[in-house]
Amino acid sequence: MSMLLTAYRAATALAAPVIAHHLRGRLRRGKEDAARFTERLGQPSRPRPAGPLVWMHAASVGESLSMLPLIDALKQRHPEISVLITSGTVTSAGLLAERLPAGTCHQYVPVDRMPYVTAFLDHWRPDLALWAESEFWPNLLTLSAARGLPMVLVNGRVSPESFAKWRRWPGFARRILGCFDLCLAQAERDAERLRALGAANVVTAGNLKFAVPPLPVDAAELERFTGMLGGRPCWLAASTHPGEEEMIWAAHRRIAERHPGLLSVIVPRHPERGAGIATQLEALGARVARRSAGQPISVETDIYLADSIGEMGLFFRAAPVSFMGKSLVDLGGQNPIEPARPGSAVLFGPHMWNFPDVTRELVDAEAAETVTDPEDLAARVSALLGDAAMRDTRAANALAVAEAHSAVLGRVLDHLEPMIAAIADTGDGA
Repeated sequence: MSMLLTAYRAATALAAPVIAHHLRGRLRRGKEDAARFTERLGQPSRPRPAGPLVWMHAASVGESLSMLPLIDALKQRHPEISVLITSGTVTSAGLLAERLPAGTCHQYVPVDRMPYVTAFLDHWRPDLALWAESEFWPNLLTLSAARGLPMVLVNGRVSPESFAKWRRWPGFARRILGCFDLCLAQAERDAERLRALGAANVVTAGNLKFAVPPLPVDAAELERFTGMLGGRPCWLAASTHPGEEEMIWAAHRRIAERHPGLLSVIVPRHPERGAGIATQLEALGARVARRSAGQPISVETDIYLADSIGEMGLFFRAAPVSFMGKSLVDLGGQNPIEPARPGSAVLFGPHMWNFPDVTRELVDAEAAETVTDPEDLAARVSALLGDAAMRDTRAANALAVAEAHSAVLGRVLDHLEPMIAAIADTGDGA
């Protein structure tokens, strides 16, 4: 065992009171699920299903969405296999509760302390573990591997920042990544970084986010919302993060000069920020209606704050132009394929390092544009709102890029099939 892993385990043991205090704080702030809080302590809220069990871990909403097509395809091929998916956020749990197929259940991932992890593994006894992207919890990984659990990194990625951090502790990185029997990387640059950090058996399979189908929508609610718009020009700022809402308001004022009656829809990545965002924007002079409070859109409304969960598909379809947040602030961006599939023209800021390959491909295909600041955002939204032919061309180009990569799901399944077939034949949860 590496010295850093030993130190990490000792630290998580000694820090039990601090961790408990931190969790209580998150509970008070609504960042933990009060009704299912004990799951975070490794205590299950439901029995383990009989037969073979695949455990998938997805950190939050984006990772969970990318795993849903994989779950559906796996269940179609092997209906006898049950699936457990874990995540760490209330928002992802709500999304999964609506979309998981039969034979699949969700639990909150245990906090990375050895007693919690041990209790979790003792109860669920998975036969195969699939980890999404890049959330590497040392105790959860190493204790799982120590039990001989086959493990696969799915849709693996390593950002430049994470790569630099892991390079400082090469032995620790090798120990953690050595837990995976197979690493399926999103892109070749991710594969190269994984190999450099000590991962073995690395394959570039493609980005599963391309396999995510169009986000669902309630047709009746879409009709109702479109009726509320009353023909007003409308655009969407999706998955915004702190610091971006003020920029959206600045852009709104400029766009409204060319498009009177403009309605700007803001969907914050974390809906619990809704009240604070509304207060902030109202102090700047915006007239805001909050969806979570049931406030209607009036002719005076400037900003519709859609602080709800699981309705992004509605707003991507209602808005002909969508800006993807987390990109005007230096946080790496959100998945730009999500608005492309429902047919919205795509814009994003300069900080898209979470999605470098798809960003470049969309721009090269004239399927999306990068904006540099609120003024540039306002100019591009104004141009798109005023040119339906340009919007349609951009949306069609973006959909073509997404469809060109739709085979990624089949490639991932082909790589996983030997392991899945093995547990389908022999897995019994023992």
